Amino acid sequence: MKKTFLTAFITASAVLSLTAQNPAIDKRVDDLLKQMTLEEKVGQLNQYTGEWSSATGPITKDGDKQNQIRTGQIGSMLNVKGVAHTRQCQEMAMQSRLKIPLLFGQDVIHGYKTTFPIPLAEAASWDLDAIELGARIAAVEAAASGIHWTFAPMVDIGRDPRWGRVMEGAGEDPYLGSLIAKARVKGFQGEKLGDITSVMACAKHFAAYGAAVGGRDYNSVDMSERMLWEVYLPPFKAALDAGAATFMNSFNDLNGIPATGSVFLQRDILKGLWGFKGFVVSDWGSIGEMKQHGFVKDGKDAALAAIVAGSDMDMESRCYKNNLADLVKEKKVDIALVDDAVRRILYKKFEMGLFEDPYKYSDVKRQEAAMNNPEHTKAAREIGAKSIVLLKNENNVLPLSKETKTIAFIGPLVKEYRQNLGFWSVELDEVDYDKFIVSQWDGLQNKVGKTSKLLYAKGCEIEGEDKSGFAEAVSIANQADVVILSIGERRDMSGEAKSRSDISLPGVQEELVKAIQATGKPVVVLINAGRPLVFNWTADNVPAILYTWWLGSEAGNSIADVLFGDVNPSAKLPVTFPRSVGQIPIYHSYFNTGRPAKNENDLNYVSAYIDLPNSPKFPFGYGLSYTTFGYSDLKLSKKQISKGETIEVTARITNTGKYAGEEVVQLYLRDKVGSVVRPVKELKGFEKIKLNAGESKVVTFVIDNEKLSFYNQKLEFDSEAGEFDLMIGSSAEDIRLKSEFELL
Repeated sequence: MKKTFLTAFITASAVLSLTAQNPAIDKRVDDLLKQMTLEEKVGQLNQYTGEWSSATGPITKDGDKQNQIRTGQIGSMLNVKGVAHTRQCQEMAMQSRLKIPLLFGQDVIHGYKTTFPIPLAEAASWDLDAIELGARIAAVEAAASGIHWTFAPMVDIGRDPRWGRVMEGAGEDPYLGSLIAKARVKGFQGEKLGDITSVMACAKHFAAYGAAVGGRDYNSVDMSERMLWEVYLPPFKAALDAGAATFMNSFNDLNGIPATGSVFLQRDILKGLWGFKGFVVSDWGSIGEMKQHGFVKDGKDAALAAIVAGSDMDMESRCYKNNLADLVKEKKVDIALVDDAVRRILYKKFEMGLFEDPYKYSDVKRQEAAMNNPEHTKAAREIGAKSIVLLKNENNVLPLSKETKTIAFIGPLVKEYRQNLGFWSVELDEVDYDKFIVSQWDGLQNKVGKTSKLLYAKGCEIEGEDKSGFAEAVSIANQADVVILSIGERRDMSGEAKSRSDISLPGVQEELVKAIQATGKPVVVLINAGRPLVFNWTADNVPAILYTWWLGSEAGNSIADVLFGDVNPSAKLPVTFPRSVGQIPIYHSYFNTGRPAKNENDLNYVSAYIDLPNSPKFPFGYGLSYTTFGYSDLKLSKKQISKGETIEVTARITNTGKYAGEEVVQLYLRDKVGSVVRPVKELKGFEKIKLNAGESKVVTFVIDNEKLSFYNQKLEFDSEAGEFDLMIGSSAEDIRLKSEFELL
C-alpha cells in the first residue's frame, strides 16, 4: 500500500475545489497565480523561523534567509516580533519579483505582552466572555507588534495530566472545549480578518494529539473512529464554524498514519466533509518527521505524502522547498495540488489586506499604545482571579481579614516573577519582566499595605531534597496569625515536551507543608501548576487550598484579590484530578461497564482497584465559593418529546450564604440504553450566574435533538428513542437535582 501511495500520480480531479468567500479576492488570487513560476509557488508553502532564541523546535540551519525572502522562496516567518523586525523582513519581501508579502506567525497562546492565565486555567473560569476578552487583548497587542497570525487556540481534548500540553487546552470535555474554542477564535480574529486588531487563529493540533499513549508528548494515538468523532473532533469543528482561518496538523500518528500525511483527516474530513476554506500548516518539522515515523523513506517522499494529504504550508522541515518542484516536474505531484495550497495561502494574505499595505501592522505608535494599555492590565487581573479554584476551605479560613496582624508567606514561589507566566509566554526583549510582572509577594503587599506585617521564608526549592530551610520557615510560621504557602511546579514543568510520569508535588514541598501544618497555625496553600497534580496529604490535612495554576503577569494581584475576599472564587475544574497516576486516564464521562462497583468499598468482582477508590480526588466541574448555593424547583416543560421537539428545563438557584458570588450551574444527561454504550453522564449545558446573598435566580436550559444525539455503530450522528436521566449540579459528582424524560 505504501509504495502505491507514495508513487501515485494525483490528478487534478482529486483536488477539492476552493470556493472563495469573496469573488473579488478569488479573481485577484487567480490572476497572481498565473504569473507565478513553480519555484515561487513552492516558496509560498515554506515557513521559516526568524530568531534562534525563540525557536519552538529543533533548528534547521541553511543558507541566507534574507536572500531567500528577496527571491520569493519564503511565504511566512514565525518568531519575528515587533514592528521594526517585521517591517525589515517585509521590506525584503517587497524586493521580490511579484512583491508577495510575508505572513508573520507567533505562538500567542495566552497573551502577548500582557500575559493571561494559561489556557487550562482560563478554562477553569467557565466564563466564555472572559476567555474571548483575553484572546481579544492578545490579538490587539500582537497585531500592533507586527504579528498577523497566532498558532492558537489549541483545542485538543486532554484526559491525561501526564501530558505536558494539557496546560494549553480547555481540559477533558468536548462540550466545554467546543464553546471555549469558539470564544478564543472570535477573540483572536475579532469582527473580521483584515481589521487592524485582528490576527488569524489556528486550530491545533489536527487531530487527537491529546490522546498520546502514556501521556508522552509526540507519541502515537490509537482510538476508534467513534471516539475520534464524538470526543476529539467536536472542538475543531466548533473552531471552524467560528471562522478559524487556519488549522495546524499534529505530530502524532493516528491509527498508524501520521496526521501530517493523513488524507482522511485533512482532505476527507477537514477540506472535504467540513468544507474548510483556509489553509493547513504543519507543526514544526512534522512533514520531515514522517521519516522517523517509518511512513516515508526520505524528505522527498515526505513532501509527496504531505501535499497529497492536504498539508499546505511546511513549517521548518524544508521538505517542500527542497523537493516539491522536482516532484511536479517528475509528474509525481499534479500542479493542481500545489496551486490549491498556494491559492489558500494567497487568499488569506489578500483577506488580511497585506497586498494593499504590507506594512499595515507595522505602526510604532500603535504598538506603544497597545503594549501599555492599563485596561489590558485590569483585564488580566480580573481574568486571573476568575481562574482560581477554591478546592478546600474548612472552618472558613478564607477569606482572610485585611486586619490580620501578622501573615507568614512561605514557599519557593512567593517571590518569583517569571514563574507566574507559565509555559508559552511570549519573550519580548524590550520588556523588563521583573518590573512588569506582579509577584505573589508584591500582590500581598499591595493588598494589605501597612495594616499587616508580612514575614517571608523560602523553605525549600521547587525541586531537590534540601530541607535546610525548614527550620527558618517553621520559625516564621510560629510568629504569624496565619500562614500562606506557595508551592507547585516550575513554569517549564508543564508544556510542550514536558510530560511527567510522576505528577506529585516536586521535591520536598509536601514535606514542607507537613512541617508548617504541624505548627497548628491556620494554613492556606496555593498550588501553582500547569496541570492537575497529585497532593493527597495536603488535600486531606490542610484546611484551605487554592489552585492558582499559572495566572500571568497580574498573578500576584489576582491571588491577593481572592485571598482577601475582594473577589469570591468561582472557578470550576475543567479536568478531573486523580488520586494517583495509576487512575489515569480518568474523566467524568466514562462508560459504566458490565460490572460497575456499587460504592467505594465494593471490590467483589467489579471494575475497581483493590488499593484505591475509583473516584477522583477532585471531580470535573468542582470548585467551592466563599458562599453557598441551594438548588431547588426543578421543572421540565414536558416528559416526552419527539425528535423535532425541545424540552425547557428550569431550576431555581439561591445564594444561601453571606457573600455575593458566582455559581456555574451544570446540566448533565445520560442516555440509559443505546445501540452503543453511552457515558454515565455528559455535560450538555451550563450557565454561570452571579447572585447576591439571599438572592435567587431561575436558570433555564433547552434540550434539543442535537443534545440527545451521538455517533452510532455506522458513525451516523443521530438520537435514538428511549429514556434519559437529567442531572443538574455544582460538579459532575455533586448532582443536586434529578429527573427523567423520554424521547419517542
